[in-house]
Amino acid sequence: MNLMQAMRVIPGECIAFTGAGGKTTALFTLAQELKGPVLVTTTTHFGLDQLSLADQNLQVSIATDITEVINNFSDGILLLWGQKDEQEKVSGIPERKLEEVYLASREREITLLIEADGSRQLPLKAPASHEPAIPPFVDRVVVIAGLSALGKPLNENWVHRIDHFSDISGSDYGELITQSMIVNALKHPNGGLKGIPQNARRIVLLNHAEDPNIQAKGSRIANQLTEIYDSVIVASLLLLDESKNAIKEDHRIGEGRIFAIHEQITAVILAAGKSERMGRTKQLLPWKGKPLLWHVVQAAIGVGIKDVIIVIGADGEKIRNSIPDLRVRYVNNPDWELGQSTSLKAGLAALHPRSGGVIFMLADQPQVSPTLVRSMIEKHATTLAPIIAPLVDGQRGNPVLFDQITFDDLMMVQGDKGGRELFSRYPVEWMDWHDASALIDIDTGADYQRLLDGEY
Repeated sequence: MNLMQAMRVIPGECIAFTGAGGKTTALFTLAQELKGPVLVTTTTHFGLDQLSLADQNLQVSIATDITEVINNFSDGILLLWGQKDEQEKVSGIPERKLEEVYLASREREITLLIEADGSRQLPLKAPASHEPAIPPFVDRVVVIAGLSALGKPLNENWVHRIDHFSDISGSDYGELITQSMIVNALKHPNGGLKGIPQNARRIVLLNHAEDPNIQAKGSRIANQLTEIYDSVIVASLLLLDESKNAIKEDHRIGEGRIFAIHEQITAVILAAGKSERMGRTKQLLPWKGKPLLWHVVQAAIGVGIKDVIIVIGADGEKIRNSIPDLRVRYVNNPDWELGQSTSLKAGLAALHPRSGGVIFMLADQPQVSPTLVRSMIEKHATTLAPIIAPLVDGQRGNPVLFDQITFDDLMMVQGDKGGRELFSRYPVEWMDWHDASALIDIDTGADYQRLLDGEY
């Protein structure tokens, strides 16, 4: 998987890069991957040596006809800059011209990438009062932090603007940098979140994840950020030229690699049916001292899913009152009698816009394995597969994870049908699973008795 796929970039967007630990590398890596006309500029400064990272560069003045420039630009990476200074740097283009660039790029659906602050090539930073300079029209902002700073002392060798970083991370000069410090800095309104336009998508890129130990730490950091960022990418990026020679190096370990994309995954538990074959509300039948539904909810919460939605219909109030000790959201489906598709849609309609995927779980499957749920989430983090499902002895099991790319099609399913309608439209990532409980739900009194007898 490359950075463009990990970020879910739509060609023609405007993307700003902030933070430290490989900002320029990430920007030009993405520019190379887009393989088409790409515009690059900055609202701060580029070094003169960075001009060579683009296929072409152009000095822009107030008199420059931006529309003509972009209309005549057909391929490669074009870097736009303003003035040279005495410190071997070039400034961004005038603010008025930047807006013209944005409008012209939008007209032609050309991606515009903007470096929006500086970091003196250190792994971590905190923004100054005038930073970051993010234009209000950007579609997404990528905030970068270098994991190479973990375990290093909080000093000038590892952090840019130490006093600011100390304030927002709750740390002192000389302390060893911890995961919590990085989390605090990225969550702080005067840290990673500073200056991000309200409607822009928020992405964190945790760079320099050079070995499995650091990758694991990156994943733990990511799990604390997905409630406020749309995604958190754990990576080790190296910018290469066409001959695979490094032209910009950040703690080189070989070619750049994306290790995981952490997004908010929502569990939607379908519990709206009337249980006609059972003759009573099966979601509330006791097992091991708790309702069947409680066990399903616990399987989701137990693996760290923070957003659990229960879709209710028949006997909705009884179900609400059955598990008061668990933090869940209830969504009423008034059309439950029209079939399972209505519950799917009710759950999807309630998703947070930041949700990267949804796991549909059955309220009558109390033996659902938390290990299976966790494995599906981990598989999604490394593949962004459209559909992930367990396969037991050649049979499709439950639950099933659907990526956000499938949501529009899921909303089109009709009648008493579920997500399996999409299995022929999207590639399915099958997970071989050897626990037959993924195939078992409780539909009848006989099924329930076998569960009580330990036959399942």
